[in-house]
Amino acid sequence: MLEATQKHLLRAINILGGQSALARSINTKQQNVWFWLNKSGRVPAEFVLSIEQETKGQVTRSQLRPDIYPEHTSKLDINS
Repeated sequence: MLEATQKHLLRAINILGGQSALARSINTKQQNVWFWLNKSGRVPAEFVLSIEQETKGQVTRSQLRPDIYPEHTSKLDINS
């Protein structure tokens, strides 16, 4: 079963057209992407901003590494 962060990584892989395509777009090896998805379950911090940029924000840094980039909720919610 995939963890939430792995599901978001899989989304990024699908958006960009596969593990090799994602790897090329963020200047790493396909083997690294495979390892993150299947073994470690976590994208190294130095790649999350690149993935967010390459997916045009469809996969965010907070989704990939909530331990480093937690979702911030606005304290000034004008719809309340």
